[in-house]
Amino acid sequence: MDDDTPSYPIDRRNRVVRRHERGRYDKATVHAVLDAALVAHIAYVVDGQPFCTPTAFWREDDRLYWHGSSASRMVRFQGQGVPVCLTVTHLDALVLARSAFHHSVNYRSVMAFGQAHRIDDPAEHRRAIDGFVDRFFPGRSVELRPPTTQEIKATGFIVMEIEQASAKIRETHVSDDEEDYALPIWAARIPIQQVLGAIEPCPRLDPSLPVPDGMTAFQPGRRLDDALTEAYRRQYPTPA
Repeated sequence: MDDDTPSYPIDRRNRVVRRHERGRYDKATVHAVLDAALVAHIAYVVDGQPFCTPTAFWREDDRLYWHGSSASRMVRFQGQGVPVCLTVTHLDALVLARSAFHHSVNYRSVMAFGQAHRIDDPAEHRRAIDGFVDRFFPGRSVELRPPTTQEIKATGFIVMEIEQASAKIRETHVSDDEEDYALPIWAARIPIQQVLGAIEPCPRLDPSLPVPDGMTAFQPGRRLDDALTEAYRRQYPTPA
C-alpha cells in the first residue's frame, strides 16, 4: 500500500541526468502522469535480449498492474519475478525552433522500476479482472456477464510494486539561442491532444438501453487524458 512518503527514493537508476531540472520524483506528479494514461511499455530482458511490450495497465496505490495472454512470452517470463521498467509518455506539443538543435517536443513521461510478479491467487486474479475494467469504466464490471473459466485461464495479470520512479516533463515554448531570435525564421509551438470522438453504439444494441453511469467521463470532444484521470479518481476517490 502507499505510505506517507511524498517522493520516491532517488539513486542512479531513476535520477534524471539530462535536463535534470525537468525531473520530478514526488508521488503526486508521478501518479498524475500514470493515471492519465491507458497504455504503458514494459521493458525486460530475456536471456540477454531486450524486449519492450506495450499493454494496458493501471495503478492502485504504489502497485502497477498489467495484463496479457497467459501464453505470451511477457506473462510467462515476468511471472517468474524479474526486474522491469514500465514507461508512459504523453506527447503534448511539437516545438519548432530557429535551429535544428532546438527543435523539441513537449511531453509528460514516467519511468517506474520494480520486480514483476504474476498474480496466481485465484481470488486476487478474479479481482484483477474486474479491476482492469473498472479502472477505466467505473462500475462496469457488475454490468457485464461473468468471465468464463476459459477466459479467466487465458488471461494473465502481472503486478509490480513501484520501488523507484521518476517523471520528466517539458512544458515550455520555443527556446532558442538568444542571438537566433533576430533571424527571419518561422518558429512556433503546435499543441497536440488526443480527443474522444462521437460514441458509435453497437449496431445490434437495444436502443432503449441508457449510457452507463460509468461512462460520464468519456464525452465527445474531451481530451482522453482528462477523461482517464477523471475515471481513475472516480474509481479510487481517496488519494492514492
